[in-house]
Amino acid sequence: MTTEKPHDTFPRQYARTQRFTAGAPRSFAVTPDGARVLFLRSRGTGQPANLLWSLDVATGAETVLADPAVLLGGAAEELSAAERARRERSRETSAGIVGYTLDAAARTAVFVLSGRLFAVDTTSGAARELPAATPLLDPRPSPDGTHVAYATPAGELRVTAVDGSGDRLLAGPEADGVRWGQAEFVAQEEMARDRGHWWAPDGGAVLAARVDDRPVRRWWIADPANPDRPPVEVAYPAAGTPNAEVGLWLLGLDGTRTEIRWDRAAHPYLARVHWAAGAPPLLQVQARDQREQLLLEADPATGATRVLLTEHDPDWLELFRGVPVRAADGRLVRIADRDGARVLLVGEEAVTDAGLHVRAVLGADRDGVLFTASTGAAEFERRPPGWLGVFAAGPDGVREVGDGALGAVRAGGTTVLTTAHPLRPGTTATVLRDGAEPRVIASYADTPLLAARPVFRFAGERRIPCAVLLPTGYDPDTDGELPVLMDPYGGPHGQRVVQAHNPHLVSQWFADQGFAVIVADGRGTPGHSPGWEKSISRRTAEVSVQDQVDALHALAEQFPLDLGRVAIRGWSYGGYLAAAAVLRAPEVFHAAVAGAPVTEHELYDTHYTERYYGHPAVEPEAYRANSLVELAPSLRRPLMIVHGLADDNVVVAHSLRLSTALLAAGRPHTVLPLSGVTHMTPQEEVAENLLLLQVRFLKESLGLPSPLR
Repeated sequence: MTTEKPHDTFPRQYARTQRFTAGAPRSFAVTPDGARVLFLRSRGTGQPANLLWSLDVATGAETVLADPAVLLGGAAEELSAAERARRERSRETSAGIVGYTLDAAARTAVFVLSGRLFAVDTTSGAARELPAATPLLDPRPSPDGTHVAYATPAGELRVTAVDGSGDRLLAGPEADGVRWGQAEFVAQEEMARDRGHWWAPDGGAVLAARVDDRPVRRWWIADPANPDRPPVEVAYPAAGTPNAEVGLWLLGLDGTRTEIRWDRAAHPYLARVHWAAGAPPLLQVQARDQREQLLLEADPATGATRVLLTEHDPDWLELFRGVPVRAADGRLVRIADRDGARVLLVGEEAVTDAGLHVRAVLGADRDGVLFTASTGAAEFERRPPGWLGVFAAGPDGVREVGDGALGAVRAGGTTVLTTAHPLRPGTTATVLRDGAEPRVIASYADTPLLAARPVFRFAGERRIPCAVLLPTGYDPDTDGELPVLMDPYGGPHGQRVVQAHNPHLVSQWFADQGFAVIVADGRGTPGHSPGWEKSISRRTAEVSVQDQVDALHALAEQFPLDLGRVAIRGWSYGGYLAAAAVLRAPEVFHAAVAGAPVTEHELYDTHYTERYYGHPAVEPEAYRANSLVELAPSLRRPLMIVHGLADDNVVVAHSLRLSTALLAAGRPHTVLPLSGVTHMTPQEEVAENLLLLQVRFLKESLGLPSPLR
């Protein structure tokens, strides 16, 4: 469905549709018998709240299992401060049911609405509110479906019975700053671990993280536009400062407590926890410098742990989604870097080779291991830049499940495959079952007002993956050379060159304003090889800027680029890269927009920053070499700095320090503060007008006509 308005524009539509995600199905789960698929989807842009749906695989019939409007009686949704912070960490911008969890049989689904706990029987569709302390976070049913464990902002871990018979405390509260059953800041932000409690397979106990934030230094984020409001206190573990102290306990429903013990001084980061039926719990723990990590097996009876595996890396050890887990036969499934390749290991056997670059494990069951991979370094150019596929590793070897697939879930012989195409809007969710016709789950997402037309290239000697977008209707014979806009993220965990349509829409809109837009995934970005990712160690600014320069010059031999008018824009790491580009290479880059840039790495968090630069007390030269503030006197090109004043990830102090240094050096620049805006900029007016202001600034800076198209 579409909700176009008269005189609609792409920036307005992009903001209103939550970047065209409203109405698209997501968060799929398949019941163990493969008969039903559960998923979230809103009714479209005008009704952004997600509902929980069930699809009957045999008939294709869809049923609403839970509707927030019904469950809340039409009342507006209210979010606690803790829930807003959790959504910020996970980059969640939707409303309604934003997540759900299931028991082992997928019969009971539980979720939070307005801080209240709800459960729905996925077979009958009967939904009800359960007794619970409110507001609450992260509810998870026991495998047998009889209880739900959940956390509270006050630091408690509680459990309630699904039959409504009661609610009680499992652990906490102890003191301000101590929380049970929740993930700490760096686990959520940097480790892709967003949970802090895990049920025992028999449902008789819960493994719970105990997080003590008291050693973490406090920062205060004020709202200058509303000076009557007190600042918000944030426990922020900046590089070189103390982290939260994280332990793990087994809490029995019978009141017993057992501490899970390992050398937390040597390996303070609890990165992963996995507990499969019929086997002891697995823990993955890291040293603070992330150059060593252990895979531990815990004894639930005593709390003792034994080392199953020790890993080392001279740069850092990457954490991967979905691992470690156990295969159906009990063997360990993990991802590791071996001989320059990133491979999938089942037990000690590498089941992939350098032809694939394994990205994540999606699941392990009786049929084998489901995983995503991009093209490995050994065959990097056999497929187009940004290609990703889903594969299955089983008794008969490795086979491709979906060409160009983004992800999949499967159970009971049914697979839900999510795919995208660079020339078709949105994503497609296809339900596959042996002997049955494929079914596509309907999407109610808006169709974009413009069509992205990325052209993919490998650029330069290093074969940098790139996407090039030219203005709609551009004719090289009559229109001549085009001013250039580099539009990168360009750093860790941020792949922008992908074989999909919607991720290139904003770049296409900028192209339609009269630019040749280049998106270049230089060294440090994912999807290439371990060496590619780790070549930025201690020299992010140098390497990232150089790869943008090299991609630009290589593509100028193939496309009509005006190298005398080159701009660059980016957000977060991309903002850092944009500012670094005009500061380090003003002979190449003639204007920049830097959104939420990290300018002083001592102000960013421990787990991310120390991975790439080391500890600031040990390697201060790495921090100086990659600082933007140190380079402030060299600015001689127009620079716009944009920052949300409520950002608790890259705090506004980064931009203020750079602006102060630029002012002290007498370097003119533009600062655009965004009142009440966090790192995500989800507000419609902000998202729309931010695009318009950027293009006007860039056109004026390059001496181009400013009317928008």
